[in-house]
Amino acid sequence: MRIKKATNRDLPPRMIRRVRTLKSGKQWVGYYYDGRDENGKRVEVPLGGDLDIAKAEWAKLDCKPIPKKLSLLGEVFDRYEREIIPGKGIKTQSDNYLCLKQLRKVFTDAPIDAVTPQIIAQYRDSRSAKVRGNREISLLSHIYNIAREWGLTENNPAAGVRKNKEAPRDFYATEEIWNSVYSVAVLELRDAMDLAYLTGQRPADVLSMREADVVGEFLQVAQGKTSKKLRIRLTANNELNQLGVLIERLIKQRRVRNVRNPYLIITDDGRQVTKPMLRLRFDDARKYAVINAKEKLDETLAVSIRKFQFRDIRPKAASEILDLGDASRLLGHTDKRITELVYRRVGEIVKPTR
Repeated sequence: MRIKKATNRDLPPRMIRRVRTLKSGKQWVGYYYDGRDENGKRVEVPLGGDLDIAKAEWAKLDCKPIPKKLSLLGEVFDRYEREIIPGKGIKTQSDNYLCLKQLRKVFTDAPIDAVTPQIIAQYRDSRSAKVRGNREISLLSHIYNIAREWGLTENNPAAGVRKNKEAPRDFYATEEIWNSVYSVAVLELRDAMDLAYLTGQRPADVLSMREADVVGEFLQVAQGKTSKKLRIRLTANNELNQLGVLIERLIKQRRVRNVRNPYLIITDDGRQVTKPMLRLRFDDARKYAVINAKEKLDETLAVSIRKFQFRDIRPKAASEILDLGDASRLLGHTDKRITELVYRRVGEIVKPTR
């Protein structure tokens, strides 16, 4: 009598799964081939306890090609989260987890080879958060590329799928906006703003700069996001430049306060300024700057100050360096086009017709 595959529908024809609970409480799983001996009598041929090996043995007995391993995207997500994400930067990890949370809602139960570019395009169009949807598709594409390395698939349906159009941030902090916030900022915020502007580095890299990073005539920087290493000059014509003067003051400030932690940006009582602390201090300074602008009846300036964020200091630095190549190298970009398209927020200086 033919055995119905009510509980083994994920297995090839004539393959049986046997599950037994051992005395220890663990489950034992074995696979068998439902065959016939030379007399036509039904026999179960052991195939082992590993599903992939069992399928290979089944193929030999049934004279069929080895069935392709069926992986659900949920399983691939789990492995990617377990093996790949921990090797990324902290901020990237956080972003990946948010993207995965959305991807799991739609793709968890989908077989890895059942997803098509059309399905991903439908997902893109259905997302109300268009920019976040782009990040999710980019992550899905990387997951497929890693899955190819793992031998789970041969295709990447996310490759080439059109993304939603994004408008890059175009805010430029003029001197008036800068001075409005800087003038009401506490000392450690002014130090952080100066250091961010003169080095052109990201906020997290600015806060992580230490006295030990000053080696000879250079401030050594290892960018957290890209691991790009830079040596920023502290002198010009055998004299300290503006960055050199700032670094010298920050180091002297540390020694006068007898600070034990290694960081350059510190509070009055010698604590390292963390990212949340920087955010609170910047928000406070911006709030007071808005109040001052309103008292002067300058609503236009108040509106502009509200838009100012600490992250706008990096593009301000890139915009105010005349040579694009110098700006690109200071920011740690390998492609000048990134500096020009994303970080340069003022028009190029050109000559008139006459």
